[in-house]
Amino acid sequence: CSASNPCEFGCCSTSGSCGFGPAYCGAGNCTSTCNATAQCGPEYAPPGQQNCPLNVCCSKYGFCGTTSDFCGTGCQTGCGAATQPGNRRIGYYESWNTQRPCDTWSPTQIDPSLWTHLYYSFALISPDFQISTMNEYDTTYYPQFTGLKAQNPGLQVFISIGGWAAGGQIFSQMTSSAANRQAFISSAIAFMQTYGFDGIDIDWEYPAAGDRGGVAADTANYVLFMQELRAACGSSYGISATLPTSYWYLQGFNIVGMQPYVDWFNFMSYDIHGTWDGNNPFTAKVVNPHTNLTEVSLGLDLLWRNLIDPSKVVLGLAFYGRTFTLADPTCTTPGCPFSAGGDAGTCTQTSGILSNAEIQRIIKANNLTPTIDQTAAVKWISWGDSQWASYDDAETYRLKQSFANNLCLGGTMVWAIDLDD
Repeated sequence: CSASNPCEFGCCSTSGSCGFGPAYCGAGNCTSTCNATAQCGPEYAPPGQQNCPLNVCCSKYGFCGTTSDFCGTGCQTGCGAATQPGNRRIGYYESWNTQRPCDTWSPTQIDPSLWTHLYYSFALISPDFQISTMNEYDTTYYPQFTGLKAQNPGLQVFISIGGWAAGGQIFSQMTSSAANRQAFISSAIAFMQTYGFDGIDIDWEYPAAGDRGGVAADTANYVLFMQELRAACGSSYGISATLPTSYWYLQGFNIVGMQPYVDWFNFMSYDIHGTWDGNNPFTAKVVNPHTNLTEVSLGLDLLWRNLIDPSKVVLGLAFYGRTFTLADPTCTTPGCPFSAGGDAGTCTQTSGILSNAEIQRIIKANNLTPTIDQTAAVKWISWGDSQWASYDDAETYRLKQSFANNLCLGGTMVWAIDLDD
């Protein structure tokens, strides 16, 4: 750094290095950004920010994180390993799957005996904060979906609100005032009464995340929304909320504040890796399994640090794989470079993803022998000139189920049942 090339984080010292404290920021020792403050720490962070969000570690340099670089020697706050303190089987259903050219599932094709809960994805929030349909055919599918309860009287059917494509801005607006929150809550309860849903799932991706249209006030407003939603629903309707695995997005959730008002959290322990890794300065443009249990454990650690009840945490499973085009066809293991997403599937028709049904057809057609990582509970295959995919199957699902059972989690959920083989 220098006077003309300031530090992104920290004060620029006369020696050309970035940091905090008198040696970097003091008079006569600093050339630029001399008023910088640390993310955390008792000495150089702003008042009230000495501890990191979610009680993660504050490194000796004043940055927040969960690895040994942050929690090891010199760690200032939140140091050391976290202490870890019913079985639901939840299946999400992508209503738009019926528009695919093949491998379509109508609601009536679902076997309700396999599930304790089924989630219809998605409903949306209108500009005037009413619950609204995502697609014109949804009102036809709703009664078919809730009608599955006739075949399994113990089944509960939820409507899921939001999703990645919905963005975060509409949630920010809806939760920003008591009037807006009440408008949506009243609409949601009327909707559930009309179509026979038993509960509501809030899939806000993600509160307080600037890259998703969020604002800082989202964190507190989400808790207020959940509190008011629970007061309105009472015990008549179930409430769940999705959580991301990454610290980057999870720090925008006040999970401790939300916990009393939700029946459980659905932990999205998939999509940990994908083609987006190549556009991130903190990750490499290499292939990695997207449901790696060793990395999922790091995400769960954020919950245990905040004393979230394990029985209120449902582990996410993926009925699809993340795919890549290898940069070097001879390098086919995790950590090998990729050049792009994998070829689009015949039915899912999206680069970078294949359904389990498509993956199993590829394995059979190419007579492939998948590789399994028992510790991470994942499999991968490579085929053709340069295609690579990580995925799960019955064997790795059993490993993940055992993992969830050993932690006394509240069950598992699947995205998405219409991608099954």
